[in-house]
Amino acid sequence: MNLKKFGWNEFFEEGFIQYKGQGYKVGRIALEHKKMYRILTEYGELLGEVSGKFRFQAAERGDYPAVGDWVVISARPEEQKATIHAVLPRKSKFSRKVAGQTTEEQIVASNVDTIFLVNALNADFNVRRIERYILSAWESGANPVIVLSKADLCEDIEEKIAEVETVAFGIPILPISAEKNIGLDQLAPYVYEGQTVALLGSAGVGKSTLTNTLIGHQKQQVKEIREGDDRGRHTTTHRELIVLDQGGILIDTPGMRELQLWEADEGLSQSFSDIESLAEQCKFRDCRHKKEPGCAVQQAISDGTLDMDRYNSYVKLQKELAYIERKENQRAALAEKAKWKQVSNNQKKIKY
Repeated sequence: MNLKKFGWNEFFEEGFIQYKGQGYKVGRIALEHKKMYRILTEYGELLGEVSGKFRFQAAERGDYPAVGDWVVISARPEEQKATIHAVLPRKSKFSRKVAGQTTEEQIVASNVDTIFLVNALNADFNVRRIERYILSAWESGANPVIVLSKADLCEDIEEKIAEVETVAFGIPILPISAEKNIGLDQLAPYVYEGQTVALLGSAGVGKSTLTNTLIGHQKQQVKEIREGDDRGRHTTTHRELIVLDQGGILIDTPGMRELQLWEADEGLSQSFSDIESLAEQCKFRDCRHKKEPGCAVQQAISDGTLDMDRYNSYVKLQKELAYIERKENQRAALAEKAKWKQVSNNQKKIKY
């Protein structure tokens, strides 16, 4: 099978050079299930698991294969199985913090070219949520596109688009209705052979319906919106890479009840370039944008050119990222301490 159909290109070819001549092959992770992986290869789909050496050397969750990864494998096509030896360098990755108190990275999708940030135009519409997704999308290294779904249920589309434009500088905004086949032609420039598109968004925004539309048949289960609050219901339960018949690769993901940020320093600057540009105009370089004289940020809020809710969101996201960084540094320090303690114990055993 032609690997280019799965997104193989010169970037991954370069990463594979060190493994050439050793009998290894490559494949792309299409599905993960309890440390077992479905891998798309030149032999077709194989079921794989990581080698013992891989498992021993993996320091954290992010070292393991994720949906969208290209991996180095020993293929056993006669058994329809494979062993994974390494993950090739990632061109992009969309990450979030795992749910709960654990400070650990969860890679939602990797090696994505375009991220469709799907948001519903019904009662579930939320600009602050869109803002958060844009931040993570920019940090991922992929190009974000905002897809406003369920346009057939919205009576003030232009107003909603204007709201999104205040937080989405230079990002395409595409109102669609997969149910009514409205605006779907706008997606075509992003979906073609060799290109990987990931669908990301909250639960019930219409990702499964859009996935079925792009595939051309009903692969994902779809549920009707709930009565009372006009919100869709969560249907997709796992991340999956799907190769489209018409060309292009789609990664569908479960709806996120909450997008907890991971690293997003560059994404923060890109998403809030308007605020950071204003901050550079402040009289004092260490201005905290509170009551300091000559504060360009507070002046913009006063004259209405900067929305107070947007500035509060910026401050909140800054604090959230700082907290995650502190927790990650503490975790790394404890891991390093544990490693050297083990080394010391091993040396004592050898000595005596």
